[in-house]
Amino acid sequence: MQMRSRRKRRKLASEINVVPYIDVMLVLLIIFMVTAPLLRLGVDVKLPEANARAMEAPKDPVVVAVTKDGRYLLSLQGQAAEELDEAALEKRIAAFVRQDPQTAVFIAGDMGAPYALIYGAMATLQRAGVVRITFMGESAGTQGR
Repeated sequence: MQMRSRRKRRKLASEINVVPYIDVMLVLLIIFMVTAPLLRLGVDVKLPEANARAMEAPKDPVVVAVTKDGRYLLSLQGQAAEELDEAALEKRIAAFVRQDPQTAVFIAGDMGAPYALIYGAMATLQRAGVVRITFMGESAGTQGR
């Protein structure tokens, strides 16, 4: 008798072990779930320019004009503009606010005026008690006329 050694050949397994892939997928899912809300907070938006309708102005507006050299000019109820310093402007506007707390004040800032001057005028109006401040401007079709 011949002894023949028979070795059993193993079949190659053609199955893929997917457990590690599932683990990686779940970890990535958790990372995306945590970071997704944070990504929405810092979105840069470049707003388009458009021609806007003119707002309906009150019959007798209170207008504070800021010149590019930092002077304040106050126009009340259609009167000629009066030049005032910051303290006098605050007192005059505060008197109007005492009579009508909802008085709207328009700021007409010169295009060449530094932002700090216009911001200073707004701060002065807030100290005087104005709650409705509006910035004036020209619509795109009327510039240069």
